[in-house]
Amino acid sequence: MESGVEAAGLPQAVVGVVIALAGATPGDHRCAALRSARRDRVQTSLNLALGSAMVGIGLTIPAVALASVWLSGPLVLGLGATHMVLLALTVVVASPTVVPGRATPLEGGVHLVLFAAYLELAINP
Repeated sequence: MESGVEAAGLPQAVVGVVIALAGATPGDHRCAALRSARRDRVQTSLNLALGSAMVGIGLTIPAVALASVWLSGPLVLGLGATHMVLLALTVVVASPTVVPGRATPLEGGVHLVLFAAYLELAINP
């Protein structure tokens, strides 16, 4: 995967994004989240998406750490300054959405915009 990312001229951060997306979006949870969003159940959709992401991260990081034993190169799990700011912004924005247990389509849209900003900055740092 790393050689393909290099051949495409993309930064190495894209490898992490691809791995995280593959691990954080299992088919069943993604389909259930989309069905809930279509039925205007934004909170259920958000809960499914966040839960799926937490499971994916909880399984992906240990798997990558274990694989790094056999792979050459350093294992870097840190975030750059730009991504740390996006993470902090996401936590601040998510607090009023997740804590009361009510999410609106506008709040869901804000989360999608933050995700798009993360992807854009991962591809074009």
